[in-house]
Amino acid sequence: MQFETILLIIIFVYGVIIGSFLNVLIYRLPLKENIATERSHCMKCGNKIKWYDLVPLVSYILLRGKCRHCKEKISVQYPLVELANGIGYVWIFYANGGISTDITVVVDSILFCLCTSALLVLSVIDWRTYEIPVQLNIFILITGIARVINYRNNSDEIIELLIGMIAVSVPLLLLFYLTKGRGIGGGDVKLMAAAGLLVGVGNIVLALVLGCVIGSIIHIALMKICKRDNVLAFGPYLSIGIFITMLYGEQIIEWYMQFYS
Repeated sequence: MQFETILLIIIFVYGVIIGSFLNVLIYRLPLKENIATERSHCMKCGNKIKWYDLVPLVSYILLRGKCRHCKEKISVQYPLVELANGIGYVWIFYANGGISTDITVVVDSILFCLCTSALLVLSVIDWRTYEIPVQLNIFILITGIARVINYRNNSDEIIELLIGMIAVSVPLLLLFYLTKGRGIGGGDVKLMAAAGLLVGVGNIVLALVLGCVIGSIIHIALMKICKRDNVLAFGPYLSIGIFITMLYGEQIIEWYMQFYS
């Protein structure tokens, strides 16, 4: 087995393990519960969950998706979030050339992975509650600041990142005030400011476009098929756009600009 394959497997395992913690955030942040000291418990019977029932993916399969104590079904969200985070980490490292001897590239990939985890959490929470916890936007902002530091010797890149912080968020902020919050949520504005600092001006504009297109298609379909409320949770769609730009933003922009060259 090649070294690169082994490394990708390790990255996947780390992603899945972190994905397990993301489930804790998804459930506890909206309830403002302690995420650090309180042990995991069954949402139905309240029994504390033993360590051997908390092994990501494996425990869900061995328990056949049921609580060991009350036999209540465990939400399929748990393994799906863990799996999605693991796949996301591998995808980012592979697509961004993170398996490299270039420390700048490796750091970028790590920051994109951390952002992906935050996007995954806020997407599920926003989908359910129509709110984006400010802690998640602050975390993404920190990854953006870390990327600025990572490019401290590249002034052009830093300028692009700083412009990215305001390129989309400022227009969205104006829309927020003009519509009195009916057109866009405050959490969405903060998200695009934080993510803009991480991915830069071109990518954050592309992320907004992708989020609007994907959101329109999916939301209209859900309204027709599933009779979902016409209130739009925009965070998940913006997150998809941000994730795509972290993977292929530069390639998409280059492909698009060739029609104007």
